[in-house]
Amino acid sequence: MVAVGGTGAEAVAVVVVGAGVAGLTVANLLLEAGIGCVVLERHTRDHVERRQRAGVLDFAAEQVYARSALGDRLLAGAPRSTVLEFRVDGVSRLFDADAHTGGRTGRLIPQQLLVRRLISAFLDAGGDLRFSAADVALHDLDGDRPHVTYRDAGGVERRIDARHVAGCDGFHGVSRAAVPPGALTTHRHTDDFRWFTVLTDSPPPRHPLMALSRHGFAAHFGRGPAASRFYLQCAPGDDLDGWTDERVWRQLRLRLADDDLPDGPVVEKAVIDARSVVVDPMSYGRLHLVGDAAHIVPPMGGKGMNLAIADADVLARALVAAVRDGDDGPLRAYSATCLRRVWNDQEFSRWLSDVVFHGADEATAGPFRWRLARARLDRIFTSPSAARAFAELMAGTA
Repeated sequence: MVAVGGTGAEAVAVVVVGAGVAGLTVANLLLEAGIGCVVLERHTRDHVERRQRAGVLDFAAEQVYARSALGDRLLAGAPRSTVLEFRVDGVSRLFDADAHTGGRTGRLIPQQLLVRRLISAFLDAGGDLRFSAADVALHDLDGDRPHVTYRDAGGVERRIDARHVAGCDGFHGVSRAAVPPGALTTHRHTDDFRWFTVLTDSPPPRHPLMALSRHGFAAHFGRGPAASRFYLQCAPGDDLDGWTDERVWRQLRLRLADDDLPDGPVVEKAVIDARSVVVDPMSYGRLHLVGDAAHIVPPMGGKGMNLAIADADVLARALVAAVRDGDDGPLRAYSATCLRRVWNDQEFSRWLSDVVFHGADEATAGPFRWRLARARLDRIFTSPSAARAFAELMAGTA
């Protein structure tokens, strides 16, 4: 699928920059449709396959894979995520999403497992995936024939001519940075709280858990049969070094109201700013931004990976129409099509953040906002229409 162009460089229909979920989904869908592509990734394969991130695949994202030949291979052994536990001041309330969506619920699958399976599927099908690609640079994006340059693992400088470039290398990657200033409008919002996240080798919860208490917000999600991802609310400017392992477990037991919470080795700690970013449009010339390269969604709601998959699906279908069928209409509509869901999921993430964070600490949020948060949460347990709307937003079907 890769030819030699008139410049002596390689030539291919699409260059995909980045081998995360977004880039690998685009590449697999293109390969399945017979569209030639090359994937460039600056990290090693081992690094990419070990990155620990999201773990919930919503129903809409699952359907992207189910409609392709990838479904059985990618989703094997991934259990349905049907119940979400809210724990308020130690009192548990279980939200049954399955009951409100007719079975359209997501799956629990660690992102690193999904990535490993996407890599294997692409390579087994003959895909061209190049790890350790350094100094990737994008050129002539506003022309008819953009090209990408990079240094391979052996230090050799290479060039690939392409018809289109899919920028799937995250918010700080080279793709978005290659767009000239002023060509995109960037919308930003930052909250006045932060998240502290911890990855541990400890048993996952029975159900994904979010806890509200006077001591602050905490959450507990599974990341495999013997791994957990925890979240803790912390103050702006809180020093990561001040969160010792002992303090982490003490605060988790306090906020989750679980004195018997089993501990384990802390593998990773990080502070996450609660920010939202959306760039508009998501394309510039022959460059099309996908996933985090185009938007950042707060972790609350678990929509980051799922939005990346949604973008990848829309872009892959648009590229197939343009390259194979000569129809540029879907590609011209790519940004508008994706941004409708992006803004919908941004709003959902912000709403859910208001529920758990504004109500998490009466000392800082105040009793008025605490009671507003409780009212929002109570609504999904007392109103069938509110419960259905919440479940559909979780599933990505709204």
